[in-house]
Amino acid sequence: MATVTGSGAQPGLADCTPAPEGNPASPAHPAQSVLTDAGDLLRALAAPVRIAIVLQLRAADRCVHELVDALDVAQPLISQHLRVLKTAGVVQGERRGREVVYRLADDHLAHIVVDAVAHVQEGK
Repeated sequence: MATVTGSGAQPGLADCTPAPEGNPASPAHPAQSVLTDAGDLLRALAAPVRIAIVLQLRAADRCVHELVDALDVAQPLISQHLRVLKTAGVVQGERRGREVVYRLADDHLAHIVVDAVAHVQEGK
């Protein structure tokens, strides 16, 4: 098999030969179930309103009416997008009295969104 060499090689891509059989999955060769779950997560982040919600929650925890005001999107639509994000494990909600306050489940997801937005902005 061919091997990638030279200064243009990316870390982790220097050897294009398949991993020997019997080796556990590594970050460069994750299990199919991990790839499927990662695809599901990226699909959950793939709507512009959901990206905007993640950016808002990166700044601070918010309840639905705050997201409605900040994004100028109807409350039912915000609630629907929050449901998708919650199902995907991107956000968590905590009831405080009559309201549910949403926050990001983890900072890794905010980095994915911020990096995607920055990448697009660099190209324009």
